[in-house]
Amino acid sequence: MHNNNQHMQDINKLFQEHRIDEEIVEAEMMSGTTAGRVFRLRASSGEQYILKWDDSEQIRIARQFLETYSDVRLLPSLLFAGSDSTCFVYSYMTGETHYNRGPKKSWLTRLVKELFNTYVRVADTASWGRMELPRRTWREFNQISIEEARENLGDVLGTEDYDLVQILVNRLFQKEEDARFILHGDTGVHNFVFEQKELIGVIDPSPMVGPVIYDFLYAFSSSPDDLDPAMLWEVFEQLEHADMHQSRLMEEAMVHLYCRIGLSNKHHPQDLPEYLRAWNEWGQHIMHTAAEWDK
Repeated sequence: MHNNNQHMQDINKLFQEHRIDEEIVEAEMMSGTTAGRVFRLRASSGEQYILKWDDSEQIRIARQFLETYSDVRLLPSLLFAGSDSTCFVYSYMTGETHYNRGPKKSWLTRLVKELFNTYVRVADTASWGRMELPRRTWREFNQISIEEARENLGDVLGTEDYDLVQILVNRLFQKEEDARFILHGDTGVHNFVFEQKELIGVIDPSPMVGPVIYDFLYAFSSSPDDLDPAMLWEVFEQLEHADMHQSRLMEEAMVHLYCRIGLSNKHHPQDLPEYLRAWNEWGQHIMHTAAEWDK
């Protein structure tokens, strides 16, 4: 695309090819963590759309996720994908991401009822984790995650913290999971759309295969506020595709918390004090039980 006019012509041609009677008059590139290019489109009618360009495998995976859960109101509606599978267009959700959100219990409950409880099993794969980077076991996926977190953490947490999480991973995932689901894979507050402090949408999937508890705990730990075990358990009891003892839930949440603190140190250091306070509070309980395992 050599210039803006050519860019607009290409976008309008895409819409015409898919028989969508809209004239796109503005295309604004949006910032974000995605490796591809994302544009917010505005039509002469006032309607807005999101256009995402990426490599064909990433587009295929995201498209599969949106098509699988096309009836979920929290997810954007897929309008069409380009014939070369390097782009797709979906509906734009008016609101704001990340900030001005209501209480965590409120939006986490809505995620459970309207998204996580709709997740479907996948039976035609033997792999786990990111679809573009499949792992042989769920434990392997989690091991890679904590190694990445350790690198991101620097000296924020020490060797004893890493050793604790390693004990947890070895304990929690020594037996292979038997239920694989198609997950959003990036259920953090940065991908939640809020309007008047109410959760109205979940955007930018990074689909993966794993147990539903992963997306649930990823969402819970994605912001440093309300990292309350009692609230977590109360909302968890409404999750239909997971069943575990409260102590195991806390242990799995601790692994997520470790990984999230690593991401916070790398991308959002202003959140560290709250996360570290929660880490220390949760760790007092977990450290005691971990010591019992090693006896």
